[in-house]
Amino acid sequence: METKTALHREKEHIVWMDVVRLIAMFTVVCCHSADPFNFYAGETPPNIDDIKFWGAVYGAFLRPCVPLFVMLTGALLLPVKETDTYGFYKKRISRVFWPFLIWSVIYNLFPWITGILGLPPEIILDFFPYSGEEATRQSLEVSMGYIGLMPFNFSLLDVHMWYIYLLIGLYLYMPIFSAWVEKASNRAKLWFLAAWGVTLFVPYYREFADKYIWGACSWNEFHMLYYFAGFNGYLLLGHYLRHADWSLGKTLGWGIPMFAAGFAVTFFGFRHITLQESCTPEQMELFFYYCSPNVVLMSIALFMLGKKIKVRSQCIKAALANLTVCGFGIYMIHYFFTGPCVLLARNLHVPLGLQIPAAALIAFFVSWGLVILLRKISGRYARYVTG
Repeated sequence: METKTALHREKEHIVWMDVVRLIAMFTVVCCHSADPFNFYAGETPPNIDDIKFWGAVYGAFLRPCVPLFVMLTGALLLPVKETDTYGFYKKRISRVFWPFLIWSVIYNLFPWITGILGLPPEIILDFFPYSGEEATRQSLEVSMGYIGLMPFNFSLLDVHMWYIYLLIGLYLYMPIFSAWVEKASNRAKLWFLAAWGVTLFVPYYREFADKYIWGACSWNEFHMLYYFAGFNGYLLLGHYLRHADWSLGKTLGWGIPMFAAGFAVTFFGFRHITLQESCTPEQMELFFYYCSPNVVLMSIALFMLGKKIKVRSQCIKAALANLTVCGFGIYMIHYFFTGPCVLLARNLHVPLGLQIPAAALIAFFVSWGLVILLRKISGRYARYVTG
């Protein structure tokens, strides 16, 4: 979800990164189009089991969406080229902070605005299936409460903004991490990735064995491998795989089994745990957890496959380059459209198994077109609106 990244300043445009970004961008829109399936709002229909099944299928299949974005960030920015840390922070964080601030306020004011327009409260759940009863009050007080909490966390109206908190944190960390990445050998990087790989199993250990591990306890959450855990592993993985040269045979020979294995664990694990009567929100997300071995397997497979896609058409190259510029803006606004587009797909009687990708296609292109329009209207201020 980078905007005008280092990609545009390099002499040779790296088209395969645009391809991976397209995969990541569409899969994240598709993933959010699955939310109304996994968290059905309104009266329960007779085919709810089928709805939940397809929500699980697509929800599992699309888990690499966020990891791919982080891997692209690592591939593009590690090691950090800027010698001035403050300059790096100013350039990177300002590009995401202002659009994040503007659109978060708009999302959180949305229920109140629908009330002013005289729209029924139920429409909030059509747009934002996570939002719940408080948002359906369509109250300015509720909206201002959400806005007041923005320095601490996202709200249930702008769930996708969780990634921006993560992205800013990664930017803060990158100059420090970069100093090691620049000097480390490939062997040292692999050792780091191996330690990170071990930490990917920690969520499962906590759920099925014991909530404490490697020195963690009631007064200490920082276990032995804590500093190797999290999305920083995806940063290094993207950096490492950018320079990995796999043949097409190796990409398919390893990638297909890796993706299939990761998908199987994600899908069947999610289905199993969500069938439990007392499933908590944390348990529901356990097998969808981005920093898990099953999701890493799928992410590596898609990233390496994206590297092998050759684009010869200049028109397609131009469109992909435009997506790179508009991508962050698309991420900002697409969540307004995924819920309504799912409703549209249902009303058009699109087959149930195709409703999620159909809704995602409409939401994706509507968002892309709107971002292009906003960039033209806002001119030199576009970076504040769309990144």
